[in-house]
Amino acid sequence: MLRNRINFNKFAKKYLMKEKLKDPIFSIISKTAKQKNIQAFVIGGFVRDLIMDRPSQDIDVVVLGSGIDFAEKIAKNIDENIKVTYFKNFGTARINWDDNEIEFVGARKESYRKDSRKPIVENGTLQDDQNRRDFTINALSLSLQESNFGELVDPFNGFLDIKNRIIRTPLDPDITFSDDPLRMMRAIRFASQLKFKISPVTFEAIRKNCKRISIVSKERIIGELNKIVLSEKPSYGFKLLDSSGLLNEFFTHLSNLKGIETVDGKSHKDNFYHTLEVLDRISVNTNDLWLRWAALLHDIAKPATKKYDKETGWTFHGHEFMGAKMIPSIFKKLKLPLNEKMRYVQKLIMLHMRPIILSTDEVTDSAVRRLLFEAGDDIEDLMKLCDADITSKNPKKVKRFLHNFNIVRQKLVEIEEKDSVRNFQPPVSGDDIINTFKLEPCREVGIIKNAIKEAILEGNLENDFDKAFDFMIREGEKLGLKRQK
Repeated sequence: MLRNRINFNKFAKKYLMKEKLKDPIFSIISKTAKQKNIQAFVIGGFVRDLIMDRPSQDIDVVVLGSGIDFAEKIAKNIDENIKVTYFKNFGTARINWDDNEIEFVGARKESYRKDSRKPIVENGTLQDDQNRRDFTINALSLSLQESNFGELVDPFNGFLDIKNRIIRTPLDPDITFSDDPLRMMRAIRFASQLKFKISPVTFEAIRKNCKRISIVSKERIIGELNKIVLSEKPSYGFKLLDSSGLLNEFFTHLSNLKGIETVDGKSHKDNFYHTLEVLDRISVNTNDLWLRWAALLHDIAKPATKKYDKETGWTFHGHEFMGAKMIPSIFKKLKLPLNEKMRYVQKLIMLHMRPIILSTDEVTDSAVRRLLFEAGDDIEDLMKLCDADITSKNPKKVKRFLHNFNIVRQKLVEIEEKDSVRNFQPPVSGDDIINTFKLEPCREVGIIKNAIKEAILEGNLENDFDKAFDFMIREGEKLGLKRQK
């Protein structure tokens, strides 16, 4: 095995002095390894993050022997009450101690079948274990033996790849990605998270093997995709997904946004790159995964609603309504949660044009009341999305939008303070209507209740029970109903 002791031993000692490597867990592992005559190494992402001075509490320890047996010995040496969590199908065990999650596994080598990304696993050496790692930056290990404690074992020059900010596979990338196609997503995810480049040879192998992603479950794909969405600048990852061919394999709705069409010398903007710009812009102001998803999907229906008019040019009328309707099927296909998170994204997409329309017209109190009523507690997130959606390169246009947006925001505050319509329910309930007129549940109850809501939103009725009750009596009389004593 190649050990870069000359170049990196000084580096390893330097990082050995860092507080994290002085964590008592490493001393305990080292002493236990000596007692049991077992070799142990901390490996993978923890070492990478240590080099990059990134915080990490997930520690992977590989041993030349049984990882499960070693975990049990470590737990006993720490505290008799430490719980060991077993994953016997994977030959791993985990303990949680002092804010760290430490996972132990025996060194192993892997081989793959063509139709599955699940490997055939055998016991192996440290070199075998490093060979099976996805990228050179994740194949680094630090010795926990007493004799060379903290020595860096770097068979693939992963340290230099970290220094040069390169994603590269330890072995032939064509074989690496064919064996486990999820690694293609992970390559792009790491590049996006760490702001690294993917080496040309590695990226070409992703292009070549992109169709192999079909054997990977959507749950695993979306796990990596969400990490790309949560990157500091997610557009970088999505552009890599697109140019590699992966995006079109599992997310055609998004890749279909690409392209510019020109008729009579009039062109529309490329909605794919506009979407990525909106995603980047909103990411500056929020780490909320689902608000970022709303940004990613806000124009998803533009290809389906695109029309050309000789007088007005390109239009996408109703794309917000169709986009909201598309969300359940998109979430289902991608294995995203079909719950309140989906409904939140739907709502923001449905409403994302409303503040923009308000900002171009005279801002009426009734329009603001309706927006507050429909957006509810998500009004601030909606305004963040609309702010991010202003990507015009025309400075005058942007200045006008921002000025009008400030008027809308001011109106939102004033109306809410005065009328309290955010998430409001009509002060007179359906039961009140039924009991007052001695009705069974019927169409008239809904008509009266809706009339009360509309009157409040239009500003013709205060959001007050007594005044709404009197209004209810008058509306009932219009329908031929009389108050029953």
